[in-house]
Amino acid sequence: MVRQLGELENAIMTRVWRWNRPVTVREVLQDLQSEREIAYTTVMTVLDKLHRKGWLRRERAGRAYRYEPVSSREAYTAALMNDAWATSDNPAAALVHFFGLMSPEQREALRDALRVAALFPPDPAAADSAAGGTDTEETPPGAAR
Repeated sequence: MVRQLGELENAIMTRVWRWNRPVTVREVLQDLQSEREIAYTTVMTVLDKLHRKGWLRRERAGRAYRYEPVSSREAYTAALMNDAWATSDNPAAALVHFFGLMSPEQREALRDALRVAALFPPDPAAADSAAGGTDTEETPPGAAR
């Protein structure tokens, strides 16, 4: 059931991004019904849930709402990945398993992303606080501590 709900959320978000305009429950319902049997109330509930999660904004249009995405598909995907990873008792093992599921193309995309991420080193202040540092005085970039 949880997987089906996640798949439905994904299917709905895909349509909202693809259309790139505010959409109604009825529009999403009609499009989904070309692929599967689904109730109006189910689509309405999922759109409301996505709104409450902060992924969609909505505006009243007469008696209905029009929904539009708050962020990009990439940000949504990253948040889903982060949420899934956060559920693990052993994040390193979860990553190893995840990498094992990746296609060669996905692994290459990961390598590319890691190269890009290396261009943006972590914030030194964040690294200090993560390491348990208590130094509150800022050190200028490039200066020795």
